[in-house]
Amino acid sequence: MSQQQLRQQYFNARASQTNAQRQLAAQQVSEHLLALPELQVPRTIASYYSVKAELPTAVLNEQLQHHGHQISLPVLHPFRRGHLLFLKLHSQTRWNTNQFGIPEPQLNVQEVVPIQQLEIILVPLVAFDAQGNRLGMGGGYYDRTLQHWYQGRHQLLPIGLAYDQQFIDHLPTQPWDIPLAMVITPSKVWDFRQ
Repeated sequence: MSQQQLRQQYFNARASQTNAQRQLAAQQVSEHLLALPELQVPRTIASYYSVKAELPTAVLNEQLQHHGHQISLPVLHPFRRGHLLFLKLHSQTRWNTNQFGIPEPQLNVQEVVPIQQLEIILVPLVAFDAQGNRLGMGGGYYDRTLQHWYQGRHQLLPIGLAYDQQFIDHLPTQPWDIPLAMVITPSKVWDFRQ
């Protein structure tokens, strides 16, 4: 099956969840995430604004802030096509909608958090496999963002957030695909670092 066919299949699996199922899954994933040893002290965390049938992140982002973590959200880079910037999230954040219909913080250079300062990055995904490979939306934004971490240039913990139904035994990969260190689903914390 091609990546595009898999993407459609797992889009459908995500979309089959009821709103109540999504909210319950988000709460269970939040509990697993907040229990991680790495989150027992305040961290600089990049999260994301969930859209469509993605695992909801609004409550999770609030809980992370409540526990003292600094949260930033991705913005499409205005000058480097295909790249992301991360901006601090706070109560005064103003919002725009990007070209993909995703809400993002209004660009303000004073709110940019350099990737080197991020300690944890929460990553959306369409599907993942038992080796930590991730199928994304196809734009390569997160693969580019995680490239320096993967090459060992700075410390970062990339964690995918997903429903249990997004797991597949094996994903076809491309040379530029970057696997994740962890994936958290409602029923399990997948740790690929061992």
